[in-house]
Amino acid sequence: MLDVCLLGTGGMMPLPYRWLTALMTRCEGSNLLIDCGEGTQIALKEKGWSPKPINYICFTHYHADHISGLPGLLLTMGNAERTEPLTLIGPKGLEKVVGALRMIAPELPFSLKFIELTENAHQFKLGPYVLDAYRVNHNVICYGYAITIPRTGRFDVERARAQEIPQKFWSRLQKGERVEAEGRILTPDMVLGPDRKGIKVTYCTDTRPVPAIGEYAKGADLMICEGMYGEKDKAAKAREYKHMTFYEAARLAKEAGPKEMWLTHYSPSLTRPEEYMEEVRAIFPAAKAARDGWSRELGFEEDE
Repeated sequence: MLDVCLLGTGGMMPLPYRWLTALMTRCEGSNLLIDCGEGTQIALKEKGWSPKPINYICFTHYHADHISGLPGLLLTMGNAERTEPLTLIGPKGLEKVVGALRMIAPELPFSLKFIELTENAHQFKLGPYVLDAYRVNHNVICYGYAITIPRTGRFDVERARAQEIPQKFWSRLQKGERVEAEGRILTPDMVLGPDRKGIKVTYCTDTRPVPAIGEYAKGADLMICEGMYGEKDKAAKAREYKHMTFYEAARLAKEAGPKEMWLTHYSPSLTRPEEYMEEVRAIFPAAKAARDGWSRELGFEEDE
């Protein structure tokens, strides 16, 4: 099970009715946050979730509307007596940027671990998550993220018995462990069928349309994608500042075929995004204009 909450949907500046774009997920007690603009703490409070147990924070890029909320969040986590290390992931320069922001949060009761992205694509195993970071096209170095919860194949009792694997090792093998016992090496592939479909969520903001967005969104349960502008006369501005329109996002979704797409990262001038959705849904019917606090609980598909 994966809990997803789009904490805010705004770009550039927080508004009285719209917090800056940030996404939080929870799975098996592991918490992951993507972006942390001004107001993220308030959005978390409104959702009823705590920042203390966040294990990982990923950044798409280092414009203020995506990272300026970090010092206050770190202080809150420290004041909550957190002691566990926190992992931060982002484009090259992350440690330097965070170090500068920490001038106002210099003392923390927990350590920070930095993972800096330097290639066009990276993949990490973080607790229950498989996290893919992929380079997109903004006016600074920027990455999108795909979050996957993999699912192993079904346990085959008959195969386990035929190979005389003691039942006391079955649960460990089912969890993917390699077991050395009684002079044998037992591996999960001896008792598990093919991997089953997992859960997948993709997230990207601040970019022009690039093929990687659609590639990583293929098979996604939920695609969360920048839609900076819904107004047709803002297309040239989107190209100039390397953002996306609703319609460009919808065309990417049409090619990728996720189950659903949420638009986010709206321009402050875009006060009623729903007004533009009829034409957007003509391109991709499962498109929605997301609002702050939208949540979804995603589970594995039922086996046939």
